[in-house]
Amino acid sequence: MHLSLRVATVGTLAILPLAVAVGWLLARVEFRGKVVLDALVHLPLVVPPVVTGYALLLLFGRRGVFGGALAEVGIVFSFRWTGAALAAAIMGFPLMVRAIRLSIEAIDARLEQAASTLGARPLFVFATVTLPLAWPGILAGAVLCFAKALGEFGATITFVSSIPGETRTIPAAIYGYVQTPGADDGAWRLSLVAVGISIAALAFSEWLSRRMREART
Repeated sequence: MHLSLRVATVGTLAILPLAVAVGWLLARVEFRGKVVLDALVHLPLVVPPVVTGYALLLLFGRRGVFGGALAEVGIVFSFRWTGAALAAAIMGFPLMVRAIRLSIEAIDARLEQAASTLGARPLFVFATVTLPLAWPGILAGAVLCFAKALGEFGATITFVSSIPGETRTIPAAIYGYVQTPGADDGAWRLSLVAVGISIAALAFSEWLSRRMREART
């Protein structure tokens, strides 16, 4: 369980800055190819997770497009817990971006424009106006990403396999128990733990969303 929590936490925190940037871009900027970017962001939700895992293996495996160069400087993802965190982050990324985008879109753009007319630079406006107002949505998105990362299986097992103590997260362990005769008790225990954590995360996300709606009415 500790490994799964570490993988989900690291994956969520690592992908959070990119999710904020992409969410703001989709919410506030009109540009050619926006539909394509939006489709790419949500692609992990609609393609089989095994496809995502295979793509990660081709890109970040030791003989992958980027994996070889990264391995030379000591950064290894394939068959490591860091790879599990990467796979979890990719799978949870669309949920985080969507929550952040909706949160930013709900902000009155006139507040940002007012700050700009007073001479504030765009980055300062984002840091002092947009980010604080969107914070509940950002946090809700992070919670959803964490819950998704905690239950990720297909992409993870394809990319990093199921190595005890290294990449065997809760879903992989449950799968292992199911395949082992007489190990149903272990599968039940881990399933209950996974369901409990996921329900708590979803409830917290819903509470944040409700608070955000109440604060704006």
